[in-house]
This record gives sequence, C-alpha cells and structure tokens, in this order.
Amino acid sequence: MSKDEDAEQEFVGYGNPPLASRFRKGQSGNPKGRPRGRSRRMPYDAILGQEVIVRGRERPVTAEEAFILKLIKDGLDGDTSAARAIDTLRGLCGTDDSVPKSILTTVVFVSPGTVNRAVEPLRIGTTLDRHRETTARLVLEPWIVEAALARFGEKRLLPEEQEIVLKATRTPRKARWPDWWVAKPRD
Repeated sequence: MSKDEDAEQEFVGYGNPPLASRFRKGQSGNPKGRPRGRSRRMPYDAILGQEVIVRGRERPVTAEEAFILKLIKDGLDGDTSAARAIDTLRGLCGTDDSVPKSILTTVVFVSPGTVNRAVEPLRIGTTLDRHRETTARLVLEPWIVEAALARFGEKRLLPEEQEIVLKATRTPRKARWPDWWVAKPRD
C-alpha cells in the first residue's frame, strides 16, 4: 500500500465511508430516481373531463360544468368571491360558446356587495321560509332594530317608515321602541 491509501484508510468513520462504498465521480446517487419527462402538474383535463351527476334534475354533466354551476349558485347566493370569479370567467370567454349564454346573462344580476349571506351568521336577521327561494324573506332581530334607532338621535321616522320597520322586525312586540314611536306592533 502506498502512503495515500494508508492515509485514506485511517479516516474511515462517521461522514467518511470506506473508499469502496463511496460515490464515484459523475455517477448518480439515485440511479433509479424519477424518470425524465414526467410532469408534476395536476391533470386538469382528466379531472374536469369526468362526468358527474348533478342533484336536483338528476343529469350527467362534466365536472367542469358542475364547477361553473356551483360558482354561479354561490354568486347568486351572495358569495362575492364566486361572483368575481364568474365575472373573470365571463371576461375570459367573451363571446365564446364554452360557457352557456344563460349563465353569463344571469351573472350580470349578481350584486357583489349583497349582505344576505352575512345576516344570519351575524344573527342580525332570520330568513323566513328558507325552503322556497321565491318567497324567502329576511326579517331583522329586535336588538339590531333597537341599536339602529338609538343611533338616530334627534331624527324621527315618518309613520309610514315606522310601519315598514315593524314589518321587517322578527318579533316587534319584544323590541323596546323609543318614546316618539307612533306605530304599534300588532299582536
């Protein structure tokens, strides 16, 4: 053995493996690693092209259509981020037929600033007849009406406006009305 080989043999230990088991120059440490050309991107076409069943009028649609329908439903229910996403989608599609025109027309009527979805979680109001969307109506909780009237200070509501507030209050007889209040709750 030469002096160089003896010197290298002395340093075998933690972090210094024997010469025979060290990696050779230019050779990979993981020869059976990930094959070249394999994509790490999500397979959107394969996922969005699948057919799914939409509840309600049970019918098969592509996952892409179901996603757009869900966005539209959320946007119409008052979800501002869904409404913005549909508006963006509308801008990207332009006059393209990939999104039905009825969907794009409906999106025009969505108001991104609507507060209907926030009223119930904040317990400011309650939806009446929540199972029929055409007759659904929001009514205000008595405490929020009292708080709003307290902010009026010296201002007064007209009797017609007072009637509107009474109709919009969930339990008007439980509210503490100000001294100047003329309209009385009906039992």
